[in-house]
Amino acid sequence: MSLQMLTYIVVGLTFACYFSIAIWARAGSTGEFYVASKGVHPVANGMATAADWMSAASFISMAGLIAFNGYDASAYLMGWTGGYVLLALLLAPYLRKYGKFTVPEFIGERYYSKTARLVAVLCLLVASLTYVIGQMKGVGVAFSRFLEVDFSTGVFIGMFIVFFYSVIGGMKGITYTQIAQFVVLIFAYTVPAVFISLQLTGHPLPQTGLGGTVADGTYLLDKLDLVLQDLGFAAYTELKGTSINVALLTLSLMLGTAGLPHVIIRFFTVPRVRDARSSAGWALVFIAVLYTTAPAVGAMSMFNLINTVQTGEVGEVEANLVYEDRPQWFHNWETTGLLQFEDKNGDGRIQYYNDKNPEFAEQAERFGWEGNELVKVDRDIMVLANPEIAQLPNWVIALVAAGGIAAALSTAAGLLLAISSAISHDLLKGIFRPNISEKNELLAGRISMAGAILVAGYFGLNPPGFAAQVVALAFGLAASSLFPALMMGIFSSRVNNRGAIAGMLAGIGVTLCYIFIYKGFLFIPGTQLLADVPANWVLGISPEAFGAVGALVNFVVALTVSNMTEAPPASVQALVQDIRIPKGSGSAQAH
Repeated sequence: MSLQMLTYIVVGLTFACYFSIAIWARAGSTGEFYVASKGVHPVANGMATAADWMSAASFISMAGLIAFNGYDASAYLMGWTGGYVLLALLLAPYLRKYGKFTVPEFIGERYYSKTARLVAVLCLLVASLTYVIGQMKGVGVAFSRFLEVDFSTGVFIGMFIVFFYSVIGGMKGITYTQIAQFVVLIFAYTVPAVFISLQLTGHPLPQTGLGGTVADGTYLLDKLDLVLQDLGFAAYTELKGTSINVALLTLSLMLGTAGLPHVIIRFFTVPRVRDARSSAGWALVFIAVLYTTAPAVGAMSMFNLINTVQTGEVGEVEANLVYEDRPQWFHNWETTGLLQFEDKNGDGRIQYYNDKNPEFAEQAERFGWEGNELVKVDRDIMVLANPEIAQLPNWVIALVAAGGIAAALSTAAGLLLAISSAISHDLLKGIFRPNISEKNELLAGRISMAGAILVAGYFGLNPPGFAAQVVALAFGLAASSLFPALMMGIFSSRVNNRGAIAGMLAGIGVTLCYIFIYKGFLFIPGTQLLADVPANWVLGISPEAFGAVGALVNFVVALTVSNMTEAPPASVQALVQDIRIPKGSGSAQAH
């Protein structure tokens, strides 16, 4: 059976599963639409949270980042996993105890202000829309290759799939669909990783294969360092950026993770507070399966790519791949536009090297090379192309396609629900039409979700970067705006409404300004100013890492303004104590 036919069958079966679940779990009330009636089992919620969390950035793009950035990309691993621990320990149980539907609803009541709720909605929309752009990019990448359609068509197909099961099912449908998607994506990620680890190192576990040896007895990472340096690149295991940028990027991703509404609302779906803690623990277990595998996938995919193009010693005429003899996988990805070759010296062979390295320029000139001829290798293709590069069985390649699509769709659905609930529940019901009926609120939620899908699709067609890069920007926006407001709302009874509002506006404002200056205007496709030019960054801090600075600004402004103005009402201070301290605490008397 051909790869295309097998892919249609596997992906089609997963879609049928998602549609069936959406119809079965159709939301009939706002409680089912927003929080699945708070009746999801902790283990099931842990699986759904893991799928919601492991987005296209985790499945498709993170290993691509690791493949091209090596050691520097460890910030993504540490930041995303560390942030989840922060969320599980410091926010999720307390917010579940509070018992509302949305993050802006908590902020509005904790800071006794509709204005605070409105600002929280705006921050949520900015962060979530930026995040969902990365998911739609991932959907387009996966569909464009494996369904053999162009990138734009892939995005449109993904929009339709998400529209169907998100709008109909709400949180109830999304939860059970995400459980199915978790099973698909985790098998799709680990099975090819096991095959490739066995193929390269003889280790069945990719985690140990990363530290194993290749055919000539050299350790995999040592071999990768050597090959990359021979081509003028920095060593794979070498820190390429500044230490401060890596540290701030890690912190920004951690704080952003803990402040992302679409993940937080998953903890509103369990029956009790202790179930929120339990589901957080289960989610960490499920997430760890993929996150401990990703470093091996990244290193092995780069190793396979280079050894496909550079078939022998650097500088030998016969060492470079003849373009006319390129393997089928290369041709397949060229048709998507995500992999491009240009024969700059007219020799019919593919030269892949760092033509921006002045120390290597003289050597490249001696070889007769006139520039890097792999003019485009989209980082988001690495995980999806790796099984093809390694010549794995077609059923494994089809499984990877289904997994990549599942990862992107699962997170896109969660984000769209967060956007929808912010508009229908927080803006419409909470501020503009408090007396709206439940039926009309549910209709408004579905309409706003449909609108959000259209906006996400537009920016998915015109993304400002690769999936993980766009997602990192979203995390920075959440870190600089929502996380400080939530933390101070739970752990400080002194922060008042004026401080919270000023802090959120200052934090997200300074972060957006930095992104606009150094990354181009995200909402005007094609514009760039000083993007990807580290020499121009302030203190070497990248736009993706600036969220940590924005969070600091938020904390400082909020605390300063609060201390200069009146304290919150006694009832609000009592609410803070009630959220944080278990019922009955201190009531027992010592005898």
